[in-house]
Amino acid sequence: MEHSISKKAFKNLNYMLINITITFITFLFMEFVAWFTHKYIMHGFLWYLHKDHHQPKKNHIFQKNDSFFLIFATPGISTITLGIYYSNWLLYIGIGISLYGLTYFVIHDILVHQRIKLFKKLSSPYLKGLRKAHKVHHKNTNKENGESFGMLFFPLKYWE
Repeated sequence: MEHSISKKAFKNLNYMLINITITFITFLFMEFVAWFTHKYIMHGFLWYLHKDHHQPKKNHIFQKNDSFFLIFATPGISTITLGIYYSNWLLYIGIGISLYGLTYFVIHDILVHQRIKLFKKLSSPYLKGLRKAHKVHHKNTNKENGESFGMLFFPLKYWE
């Protein structure tokens, strides 16, 4: 009986590690998706939604750019829902997508753009570099000739 319990515990541990790995790989893959989408779609054919993020109007709480939240939330919500009903691995893909979305909100909207006034003073060289890379991205107010389109990974030249 002891042998079957430890075998079951090992199987559960293995299953849990696979699910954590799926979530982590999905989270990392979302950085590429965000970079690609930002560079080729937001600065491409959907520039009309993203333009007001680079050319903000004073005293506007929301921007057209905020509609990307709904666009990007859809795959996370869909895969979580499908995962609950049909396939467990889709659940963990959805969790990875959603965790990336939460991270994006905290870093982009709170840390970088200060839409909620938190984290004003940074001591981390990584976070300072991340903020600097994003500020350089926003120096260009036009659709073309931008740089530093990622969120979590950015060129080493921005590290302090």
